Amino acid sequence: MSLRMLNCAMLFCVSFSFLSFSTSAENVDLSHQIQPLAQSSLILDIASLNESAIAVGERGHILIKKKLWQQVKSPVHSQLTKVYFIDDLLGWAVGHDATILHTQDGGLTWAVQLQSFELEKPFFDVFFFDDSHGVAVGAYGMFYRTQNGGETWHEEFHQELLFEEDVEYLEQLKVEDHELYLSERAALLPHFNRFYPLSDGRFLLVGELGLVAFSDDLGRTFQQTSFSYEGSIFNVIEYAQQVYVMGLRGNVFKTNASLHDWQSVKMPIESTLNGAIVEKGNLFLVGNAGAVVKISPSQAVELVVQKQGENIVAINKGPLGQIWLAGTKGLSSIELQ
Repeated sequence: MSLRMLNCAMLFCVSFSFLSFSTSAENVDLSHQIQPLAQSSLILDIASLNESAIAVGERGHILIKKKLWQQVKSPVHSQLTKVYFIDDLLGWAVGHDATILHTQDGGLTWAVQLQSFELEKPFFDVFFFDDSHGVAVGAYGMFYRTQNGGETWHEEFHQELLFEEDVEYLEQLKVEDHELYLSERAALLPHFNRFYPLSDGRFLLVGELGLVAFSDDLGRTFQQTSFSYEGSIFNVIEYAQQVYVMGLRGNVFKTNASLHDWQSVKMPIESTLNGAIVEKGNLFLVGNAGAVVKISPSQAVELVVQKQGENIVAINKGPLGQIWLAGTKGLSSIELQ
């Protein structure tokens, strides 16, 4: 096993300690899945539609909000980490056990498109370019693509994101022991945490070990940026003609459209930052230790809220303009100024 592989494994355990692996069995009984306290359990993402919002989290929980948050039936018990809608009807949710779910009715009902308990890897993000073509990314470089709306998903291996020494290591293994080659290849890439569409048509992929790479061909190939930080990056957002990335221990960096000359943005906290939203002309970042940080157009940085005893994983706007937080204590609303 290479040093790169060991580093990846160690960082994964540290960075996603609150995203514990699912222990589902294939033939689980879902008859008692609807839980009265699901809204207060671990919620990891929120998607906003025109007239509703969808949230996903632990034990396969899926909630939909119109007037109130209400849990809907899910076909899985695997922890769900991300949800994405391309319009008000078509959406996908991904999570542990290499799970991909699909809805065609705005989140009211869901069906399994992909799941592998043997793989034991989580997806962390999903994105669709149109109603047919999409990608899902996750742990140890997991990258799947569909061209038919998710009826079939095909794995891709992005060797261009390996360190040079790992490329040489794999080439040697491929000749000497093909079975070991396949096993090692499945764990050498860093975790892919976010696949983000930039306003200029490119896509940014961020992840473990300071991974920040861009693609100008819909994620078929990637080029590393000149990014020197070696910690974990969890999210991306564009604001005021700048690209911001955020990650472990309050580390935030920004650059312009060139994606070069990354500059550190000093934060008032050292908590991991997980999510972001632009609201009322300001950029808001949310993270562990209940942190909500505001960055103004003048680049002033301020800690505006700190909700003790919880980690905030995601933030989004609901159908009535309410701002919702998701995290270890479930869903809660917040007013941002």
